[in-house]
Amino acid sequence: MILLTVLFVCIISTYSASVKGHTTGPSLNNDKLYKFDYSAEVYIDSVKAPLKKSAGYRFSSGVDVNLLWRNPENDDDQLVKITIRDVQVETVSERPADKNIFKGKSTEKILGKDNLQALQRPIVVELARGKVRNFYSYQNEPAFTQNIKRGLASLFQLQLHSGSAPEVDISGKCDTTYNVRQDQVTKIKALDSCESERHGFTSHNPILDVSSKSTSATTYLLEDSFIKSAKAEENYAFVLNARRKTGAKIVSKQRLELKSVQAGPGLIAGKQVAGVVKTLDSSYVAVSLVAEPVKSECKKCPSLSEHWKSIREHMYPEKLSNAEAVRSFLSFIKNIRKATKEEILQILKSENKEVLPQMMDAVTSAQTPESLEAVLDFLDFKDASTSILQERFLYACGFASHPSEMLLKSLTDKFKGDIANEEIRETVVIVMGALIRKLCERDGCKLPAVLEAKRMILNRLEKPKKDDNVKMYLLALKNALLPEAIPLLLKYAELEEGPISNLAATALQRYNPSFLTKEVKETMNRIYHQTRRVHEKTVRTTAAAIILNSNPSYMEVKNILLSIGELPLEMSKYMLAMIQDILHFEMPSSKTVRQVLKDMRTHNYDRFSKTGSSSAYSGYIIRGPDVTSTYSLDILYSGSGILRRSNLNINIFDRKHELQASQVVIEAQGLESIIAATPDEGEENLDSFAGMSAILFDVQIRPVTFFQGYGDLMSKMLSATGDSMNVVKGLILLTDYLQEIQLQSGPSANVEFLGGLAIDISGGMEFSLWYRESKTNVKNRVATFLSGNIEVDSFFAKSGVETTLEVETALDFISTVQFSQYPFLVCMQMDRVGTPLRHYVTKYESLPSGRRYTARAGKTALLAGNEYPLHQENSNMCNQVFGAKSESSSNWF
Repeated sequence: MILLTVLFVCIISTYSASVKGHTTGPSLNNDKLYKFDYSAEVYIDSVKAPLKKSAGYRFSSGVDVNLLWRNPENDDDQLVKITIRDVQVETVSERPADKNIFKGKSTEKILGKDNLQALQRPIVVELARGKVRNFYSYQNEPAFTQNIKRGLASLFQLQLHSGSAPEVDISGKCDTTYNVRQDQVTKIKALDSCESERHGFTSHNPILDVSSKSTSATTYLLEDSFIKSAKAEENYAFVLNARRKTGAKIVSKQRLELKSVQAGPGLIAGKQVAGVVKTLDSSYVAVSLVAEPVKSECKKCPSLSEHWKSIREHMYPEKLSNAEAVRSFLSFIKNIRKATKEEILQILKSENKEVLPQMMDAVTSAQTPESLEAVLDFLDFKDASTSILQERFLYACGFASHPSEMLLKSLTDKFKGDIANEEIRETVVIVMGALIRKLCERDGCKLPAVLEAKRMILNRLEKPKKDDNVKMYLLALKNALLPEAIPLLLKYAELEEGPISNLAATALQRYNPSFLTKEVKETMNRIYHQTRRVHEKTVRTTAAAIILNSNPSYMEVKNILLSIGELPLEMSKYMLAMIQDILHFEMPSSKTVRQVLKDMRTHNYDRFSKTGSSSAYSGYIIRGPDVTSTYSLDILYSGSGILRRSNLNINIFDRKHELQASQVVIEAQGLESIIAATPDEGEENLDSFAGMSAILFDVQIRPVTFFQGYGDLMSKMLSATGDSMNVVKGLILLTDYLQEIQLQSGPSANVEFLGGLAIDISGGMEFSLWYRESKTNVKNRVATFLSGNIEVDSFFAKSGVETTLEVETALDFISTVQFSQYPFLVCMQMDRVGTPLRHYVTKYESLPSGRRYTARAGKTALLAGNEYPLHQENSNMCNQVFGAKSESSSNWF
């Protein structure tokens, strides 16, 4: 009985709806003309700025709407004519006449006579159940005026019952939700879901990227089953993830308000929509309601060569520490992205050797098919004399923000061909590893070029030939971080010797702990505890770091702690410092370490009073609301007091992500013969060697060698000038964000954030047998510049806001060792110079005639210089070192 009652109610409801009609969409009355006032406003400004001073414009007009035809068989199928009239354009903010670019200009002059006429030609819309089924307009109409009409037509699209469904409008196909309460309808459009063909890309690492948030809501008031008023608002906000105070927003508003209803033309007779439309005007054609792309040509923009000439003076090597160099670099990239292959080749061939490397950085960073083809045509890898340019090209490829499969395939092909310089050959493979990782992280691991490159690298390590350079393939894997490469890295770490074993271990150290399986930890434990064979202490300490950083068990931590005291002197001190650093810096394994230390067999004076010069320490560079930056510095010495390895890391974190901003490692071995000391266990047969390895923004750079072999060492000691050796120098594109946005009111917006870095990392190692002293010095010189630009191109006017951020700084790490006495005196210093941080916001509006309004505001904050704290023992040592130096200098006479 209940079932029959429910069924009866449903039948009655359905019948009532069919009798009443027009229940699913708005309905127009016959022979009536509806007169509306319409306005569309666009505001562009900083994220938290009030709208009253924003850049932008207001488009206003009258709108006439009348019913042309109603389907005789379905009252919910209607053909509606919409006509725009009395168009006005003005600034969106109140400002003095001399700052109002629209003041004194008629609408015809602003829009152009042809555009105004096109805009006022009517459109015809077929509404079926409240949705736009067909949109009729004129075929050759300008895309911009057509988009304004599309934006207006989209306002007439609504349904009169609550629910969610995909809906096609000017923005594309979007998930849309309706909430209906009596005569009020609210339409919420999920802008993130909109499907449309829009060009754009994001930065590789989320910390360097831009976050966006968008909302769209339209509120309708209905009267007599038709629209009385409609208010729509879209909001887009874009902020830098690393500094959320830096960003910009777009607010787009539409208002449609019914002013009067008058007697209008009658209906057109007909059974089919197409016939009725042709009767009205044979020139009408059905076009998509989705917006057309609008591209305005820049009539006064400089050519690529002219632009290069204007910035060339900032691109000399000695000026790369200035933020202006980075600004010029970024602006040049934007211009290159619009250039043809021939234009790019022309400027490459016209430049000299001094500034050509900087040009190479920019051309490669543009990452367009045209720029890649131009560079590959320009560079000859068979010519060793251009190795500097080849290296700059390769490193720019490694730092690519959104690399393509074409780029990886090009490098693979180059590697298979002839390369004159062996160091360049190594760099090609190392950079291929970085590209593999970036493409895999963007779901490109199964691309043909990626599969080919992975197979080549893995095969060369699985079955190496006698003349194969195993190091370069391991360095490639250190960049690629392929899960399938872990078994290979374990084999090389445990079974090989010297640099090969160490390199494989440090490659494993770069993996996320989630990839470090039980097999990995078992192998690392065998290496550290030397279960099967003797290992160098650099490999053993790396193995220990991997264990302690991968959720170690109670027994793993206990065994490491029990080993302290049984190890060589400096290694014991180093491991003790590592444990203390874990505790004071509250690293993930600190809880387990504290549990183990409750046992007096592991936590006793004998174990925790070990002396030596080795150390490990971590600290904060910045602790901000958006990101946190940390530094860690660990130094391992040989038993004879000579530096074995120093490792300086700078990492950046946010709530979800991590970025290894830089790592500089200086390694030395086999130097005991200099001071007639005895080598440590397992290191008796090591060749004399010193070199530097760097990781920059998650990309491993090809290591450089200070000297190799005793003869080379003595030669360089006798001819030493104290000059540093360059590791990385150049311009790097870090933030690279571009999105095209279609506003519902008609215009489109371009959102572009570009951030770059000019960097110079150099390092050196000095020995003085006379003073019995060694010194390592790592210098980091950095200039950064970021520009965020949001521009709404309305064809007749451009409005936008640009926000810039710039800083120049330097970070030095100096380690001084005096081995004239025992125990040795070791002093470490890490200093950052004071530097200004400049932030500017520029709002602008312009007309094609050249009339322009600009408002600029800026702020400068001083980042004070800082000597970063290390452990107290280091401070005491530094006092002794510099005290001893001052005493010796005072005793000269």
